Amino acid sequence: MRSFFGFFVSSIEDPELILEQNVRDMNDQVPKMNESIAMVRANVTLLEKENGKYKQEVNQLTAKVKAAIQAGRDDLAAQYATRLQMEKSALERNEMQLSTARSAYEKALNVKKLFMREKERKTQEAMDAIRDARRAKWQSKVADAMESFEVAGIDATHGEMLRKVEERTAVNEARMQMALESVDHSTLAIEEDAERIQANELVKQFKMEMGLESPAPVSDVAAGPEKTIGKKVEIK
Repeated sequence: MRSFFGFFVSSIEDPELILEQNVRDMNDQVPKMNESIAMVRANVTLLEKENGKYKQEVNQLTAKVKAAIQAGRDDLAAQYATRLQMEKSALERNEMQLSTARSAYEKALNVKKLFMREKERKTQEAMDAIRDARRAKWQSKVADAMESFEVAGIDATHGEMLRKVEERTAVNEARMQMALESVDHSTLAIEEDAERIQANELVKQFKMEMGLESPAPVSDVAAGPEKTIGKKVEIK
């Protein structure tokens, strides 16, 4: 049941929204971290001020002890010496606390530096992933649109129309071929030769009438009758 519930929850989660929320969470941690570092720094500043007061008190008590000794007031010098001893002890504790506070402040700065570097890296990774997710959604929409086209039906109709055009073309080519084969090409060739011979004979007749060519010998003429323009020529 737990596995099924976990699968159901993960299926309804939007990775893009989760990444955006992660980026916001990391950005929200920066002010909190700065506040914590400011508190550590304030502690260092406070200890530094206390350290300065302790050192000043130690210097003043030291001077008073020396003055009391010079004045022959050992009893007063002893009192100042007791207070001096207490201030020195307090100064030592303060210096230890100050050293620890300064170390903590440096570590806090290093932690912030590492956090900011890691935040920038994760933010960049998240933004890249979000862009990829949005691009994937757009590609999915394009794929859905392409899949909605009736490509198969179009291909079937397209192929059928091509086949009909090819059939009609083949039928017309066959009809033309049959029509060409039904023509008597031998008769056409004979008629063309006859027209060419007649044209040559007319040219000869014109040349003879114009005196450009002499009549043919009788032996050549006996082969058959010749025609002149508009009348028959008889050979005796």
